[in-house]
Amino acid sequence: MYQITPLDLGIGFIPVLLTLIIIFYWSHNFKTSLIAIFRMLIQLLLIGYALNYIFYNDNQWVILLVLVFMLVMASWISLNALPVAKKPLLIFSFGSILCGGGLNLFFVSQGVLHAEPWYQPQVMIPIAGMIFSNSMNAISLAGERLFSELGHQEDYRSARNMAFQAAMIPVINSLLAVGLVSLPGMMTGQILAGTEPLIAARYQIVVMCMIFSSAGISAAMFLYLVRHDASKILISDSLD
Repeated sequence: MYQITPLDLGIGFIPVLLTLIIIFYWSHNFKTSLIAIFRMLIQLLLIGYALNYIFYNDNQWVILLVLVFMLVMASWISLNALPVAKKPLLIFSFGSILCGGGLNLFFVSQGVLHAEPWYQPQVMIPIAGMIFSNSMNAISLAGERLFSELGHQEDYRSARNMAFQAAMIPVINSLLAVGLVSLPGMMTGQILAGTEPLIAARYQIVVMCMIFSSAGISAAMFLYLVRHDASKILISDSLD
């Protein structure tokens, strides 16, 4: 596979600069977009160095520490879009991602990919990243919609059903579009690396299955866990 040089990377940023110019003239979030691009660049470069260490260190305790860190960060970020205080919901978010994401991580890494040893970093870290981030997005959508509906005086059962449906829309759309509108990241990366398209398609099928189930289980678990506290948190937050 072709090794991207710093010059190649710079060329890839030309469309980004054009987009930033449009945002500067047409939008009010230029500063936010600029910070987001800068953070993306720094974070990915840092994680590149970190993964080099993790992959060659091959220590199960290091892998577990990384997975826990990913879980905590995903749990916290998933609550950013919610119109209420995050702290009371953090334990629910963490438990939901651990349940939905952890279950999928186990089945995919051990039952499908047969990672040996079980903590093989080249398998666990990328797969966990895809699963946890997907669970994070599902909880974010479900939580935002739930509190929005409860704020409009909907009963919890109706609000829960609408919230779960909203959380699943992006996932279901991606299932409908895959292969027709888009070739997803893992399949594209494997094809670029020289893998046979049929083998790459099998890997992508596994990825789509874990994305669907991790989103559904995590969102459902979060909505279940907050069922007794959602209205109280909403009222408390409005009083504050």
